[in-house]
Amino acid sequence: MQWGGWWMALVVFAAIAQTARNAAQRSLTRDLGTWAATLVRFLYGLPLAGLALVLLYTLPAKAPEIAHWTGAYFGWLALGAFFQIAATGALLLAMQQRNFAVAVTLSKTEVLQVALFGAVFLGELPTYWALAAMAIATLGVALLSLPPRQIGAKLDWRSKAAMYGLICGACFAIATVGFRGAALALNAPSALLSGAWGVFIAQCMQTLAMGAWFLWRDRGVLLRIAKAWRVSLLAGCMGSAASLAWFSAYALQSAASVRTLGMVEVVFSYLVSRRVLKEQLRRNEKWGIALMLVGIVVICTQL
Repeated sequence: MQWGGWWMALVVFAAIAQTARNAAQRSLTRDLGTWAATLVRFLYGLPLAGLALVLLYTLPAKAPEIAHWTGAYFGWLALGAFFQIAATGALLLAMQQRNFAVAVTLSKTEVLQVALFGAVFLGELPTYWALAAMAIATLGVALLSLPPRQIGAKLDWRSKAAMYGLICGACFAIATVGFRGAALALNAPSALLSGAWGVFIAQCMQTLAMGAWFLWRDRGVLLRIAKAWRVSLLAGCMGSAASLAWFSAYALQSAASVRTLGMVEVVFSYLVSRRVLKEQLRRNEKWGIALMLVGIVVICTQL
């Protein structure tokens, strides 16, 4: 497989790791709160991101060149890091309103927004087939906004679940464009190196910003995070592994294509929801997930 096809494998791996991270963070939200569970993702994932960098520079027979950073690179990363924090918090809030699979699916409203922001800020215009795939997948998201026990009701975009899902999608979309812009600005020797630097620097920014906030407002939260280290370590490592794969994929493919294929995460979330969390999905939710799978198949056949 050439590098052009590797991005798909990276995205599928990222979706699996992200599903595990979401499940772990969901359990932490009950004990730590939304924003503390968000900090866990970055704080406990930072060592893995650092280890990935060390290995990429020490394992090859000839060490790669040190990355050439620019102001534009750090600007793109800061943009992505900030909106990733907001997106993670909104996702955890959505999970409190609807079941696990539905909350993750609502966050996928980001796909069309990524296409829009990517076209405006990065000049990456999707093909007609790619737009069709995104539209089909987003229609699936629309079905998921139906309120419980009202299968024939109108779409309730004013519900808290839909509101958090839309906010999460918008924030993830901007974060994705920021991280894709950073990858293009860095122009690292390899996609993996680009991803490792991006994740490490972004998580440093996020950990320092959120850690400073809790030191100022509620130091007790940091103690509770330390006591919950087992689940936190799982969430952090899975989050960091997912980010390493996402960032590497951004160095290889357009943001819109990466995030559309990334909707395969919904399938993994469905399995976790049914098999692990013992949650039930309604008929319209199953149809919504099915439509997103159609969109994923279309985007894959066009690349």
